[in-house]
Amino acid sequence: MDFLITTLLNALTLISILMLVGLGLAISFGLMNVTNLAHGEFVTVGAFAVYFVQSVGGSFWLGLAAAPVAGAVVGCILEFAIIRHLYSRPVSTVLATWGVSLILQQGLELIFGLGAKPVTPPIEGTLDLFFTVYPAYRLILIGIAMLTLLGVILLISRTPFGLDIRTVIQNREMAEGVGINTRRTYAIAFTFGAAIAGLAGGLVAPLACCRRWG
Repeated sequence: MDFLITTLLNALTLISILMLVGLGLAISFGLMNVTNLAHGEFVTVGAFAVYFVQSVGGSFWLGLAAAPVAGAVVGCILEFAIIRHLYSRPVSTVLATWGVSLILQQGLELIFGLGAKPVTPPIEGTLDLFFTVYPAYRLILIGIAMLTLLGVILLISRTPFGLDIRTVIQNREMAEGVGINTRRTYAIAFTFGAAIAGLAGGLVAPLACCRRWG
């Protein structure tokens, strides 16, 4: 029983991280039909944001707050500089984002150097779950990931911006006809997806020690 529960919790931890990574990618691909090969680098940027904040004396929670901001900034720059000019050219988008991923990888290596970087979790030790003992931080990670998923679902289903996204996905021409600024919706959605990827990187940083995810 102990081994089974531990295995299930380990699987849930991995699923939580991959869910956040895939959620950010699904937003950009589902809305804009953009295959973003630099999405893994958004995760890496989020992880290194936590490392950087801790390295200058900040707390893990401050770094975790900075992680989605860092991902969003990189995503916003990428969308503004490259993606928005290639919406009708999917093959060019693939090649462009692949090139951006290489640039981000080399840039992070130049800034932070080679090798994994240590990130200290906010809570160390384990919790007694009756049937097993499990690392406390992994349970926090699962909880934050589930709350994030719930928040995204509510955002898409219950807010005017979510309605705009769903309208653009179903019929872009009709959305433009009723006055929705599709270019702005694309930019915000892409940036939001990058922010979620950055959050995923920040959460996984104590487990992965800031290894490259791209």
